[in-house]
Amino acid sequence: MKKLNRLRPKFQSKQTITINAPIEKVWAFNQDLSRIPVYHPRVNKVDLISGKQFREVGVSYRCHLSDGKNTCVEKDIEIVPLEKIVTVFTADTMGLTKLLPDYIVESTVKQIDNNSTRVEISHFYSSSNWKAWLLNFIIKSKIARQTMDTLNAMKMNIENEY
Repeated sequence: MKKLNRLRPKFQSKQTITINAPIEKVWAFNQDLSRIPVYHPRVNKVDLISGKQFREVGVSYRCHLSDGKNTCVEKDIEIVPLEKIVTVFTADTMGLTKLLPDYIVESTVKQIDNNSTRVEISHFYSSSNWKAWLLNFIIKSKIARQTMDTLNAMKMNIENEY
């Protein structure tokens, strides 16, 4: 697929897990947008805005959060098969996209051996004004915990299927 030709905002954090399944199984599981509520603890429903169930560059989807009142819209902007997915947040009902308009999540997979795969989720965003800096101070560790919860749920689901 087409490479992203812009600079990344500042690196903020990275969470990693090893899933005991072949890379092809891990990749296929993550391509199905309808599965997001199965492994993302904060999401209880996904609307396929682009009308596509599987990831591809330019596909947008709306996540309904488990609090029952908030949503966020995500869009995949770069996909390298069996390597990485780059996702941006384009809108939300909580005001985060106004404070962090350049928030990027990069998910990568790497085969360790025939039956295990490393999955990493990295977060990038600028905290250039005082409001964004304060928000980052408050939410950075929460984002890391929630991402690990997501990775652990993903691991459990994939390993139970495999």
